[in-house]
Amino acid sequence: MSFTSVRHPAWFSERDCDLSAFRELVERDTDPAEYPHASSVERNALVYDSARLRAADPAGVRAELVRALADGPGIVVLKGAFPDVSVVDRLGDVFEALIAEQRASGAGGGDHFAKPGANDRVWNALEKAALHDPEAFADYYANDILALVSTAWLGPGYQVTSQVNVVNPGGAAQTAHRDYHLGFLSGEVAAAYPAQVHLLSPALTLQGAVAHCDMPVESGPTMYLPHSQKFGPGYLAWRLPAFQAYFEERYVQLPLAKGDAAFFNPALFHAAGTNRSADVRRTANLLQVSSAFGRAMETVDREAVANAVYPVLRARLAEGAEPSWAENVIAASAEGYPFPTNLDSDPPVDGLAPPTQADLVRRALRESWTPETLRGGLRAAAERRES
Repeated sequence: MSFTSVRHPAWFSERDCDLSAFRELVERDTDPAEYPHASSVERNALVYDSARLRAADPAGVRAELVRALADGPGIVVLKGAFPDVSVVDRLGDVFEALIAEQRASGAGGGDHFAKPGANDRVWNALEKAALHDPEAFADYYANDILALVSTAWLGPGYQVTSQVNVVNPGGAAQTAHRDYHLGFLSGEVAAAYPAQVHLLSPALTLQGAVAHCDMPVESGPTMYLPHSQKFGPGYLAWRLPAFQAYFEERYVQLPLAKGDAAFFNPALFHAAGTNRSADVRRTANLLQVSSAFGRAMETVDREAVANAVYPVLRARLAEGAEPSWAENVIAASAEGYPFPTNLDSDPPVDGLAPPTQADLVRRALRESWTPETLRGGLRAAAERRES
C-alpha cells in the first residue's frame, strides 16, 4: 500500500498484473538514511533495536514505522521486543498446554496456505491463553513494543488476535500470499471489489509474529518480498504462476532470536518457510491486529478475556505497576470501539458514543470495583447492545 498519489483503474483485473511493473517496485534498495531510528538494513528489511525505540520520542518512532510499513520495505524486525524472555517462556508453556489439550481431544488446527499436518496451530490463542493463565497473558500483552507498533499502524481501539503456529522439523513451506482481508478471498471475489478497497484493506490490519524460540534460517522463518506491498493489484497477482516464481527467486529470510518480533504490512508477499532443521520446533505467536474500523478474522469473547485479566490488573496496579502497563493489557483484551450497538438501549451519555468495554474496565480500576461488579457491568453492557 502506498500513500503516494498514483492513478489506478476503478477495478483491478489480472490484466493489470504486470510483472515488469512489479519488479520495478520491488528491485530497489531500502535507504537507511530515511529511517534514522533503525539500527540496520538487513536484506532490504529494516531492523530496529527495541531498547533504542523505548528511549526515543514515541511520536517520531510511530511516524517512522508508518513510513516503513506503507512506503518503505513493508517489514520491520524489532530485536529484543521482549527483553525478559521468561515472559515469552511462560506464555509458551501455556501454548504447549493448549496444543497438548488439542491433540488429546483429536482436534487439529489447519492452515490457510500449507498442507494439514505440517504444523501445530492453535486458533484463538488470545482468548484461550487468557482463560488458561491470566497472569502470564497480562505480563505478555503489557509489552510496550507491541502496543507501539499497533498504535502506529492502526491508532487506538485496535483488536488483537493470536494464532500459535509450531512448524515441526520437515514442515513444508507455505505458498506466497497476501493476508487478510482480500488475501483470504478467491481471485474472482477479490476482483469484484473496487481498487480503492484493495488500497484500503492493508491499512485495516497489521501482521506480526513474536519468536518463541531461536529461529535460524534453516528452521524456516517467514519468507518476505520487501516493497511488494506497494503493488496495487497485488491481491490478484500473488496467485499467478509468474509472480509465485518471482517470489521464489527473490524472497528474503531473517533469523530471529527468542523475544524478537517482526511486523509487516499484510499486503507484503510472504510465506512461512520450510523447516529444514533436525530439532527446531519453530514456534511463533502470530499476531493479527485489526483496526477498530475493520473486522477481525477471529471471533474472540472479549468479555470473558476482560473478566479473566481484571483481577491481575487490579492486583498489579495496587503493587505499583505503571498505568501504561495496564493500558497495554486492556488494549489487547477488551473491546475498545463502541459500535455497532443498539442506540435505543445503549445511547451516548457524555459524548457521541456509549462507553466501550475498555472504558468500563478503566472505570472499574479507578473505582476499585470487585471482579463480580465488573462482571455484572460487562454483561449489562453487552445486553444493552443487543437488538
